[in-house]
Amino acid sequence: QLQASGGGWVQAGDSLRLSCAASGRTLSGSAMGWFRQAPGKEREFVAGIKWSAGTIFYADSVKGRFTLLRDRAKNTVYLQMSSLKPEDTAVYYCATAPRVINSSVGRLSSYDEWGQGTLVTVSS
Repeated sequence: QLQASGGGWVQAGDSLRLSCAASGRTLSGSAMGWFRQAPGKEREFVAGIKWSAGTIFYADSVKGRFTLLRDRAKNTVYLQMSSLKPEDTAVYYCATAPRVINSSVGRLSSYDEWGQGTLVTVSS
């Protein structure tokens, strides 16, 4: 089970931190990812981490602004979002993927378990 939280309404330039806690499964060998879906658009990859290795991947659109952090003891990942833009407005989802290779971390189809989503609204 994945529980995402931390969304809200902020102004452009502000920061926000999302959390996603995983329970009921081992994450060893898996990846955890953040995706987002804006109104009328397809769900897209934001950031992900290969749990065992700690390798982190980012979409080009968020590099330098978003940081994925991990708390291994709590089976939790955080998405620290800074310098938020109106185009970051979306529902953000966390998800887990079993045994992915690096090139598949950003693929939607790699993930088989999804959290409920948390809405982030960035006002200009």
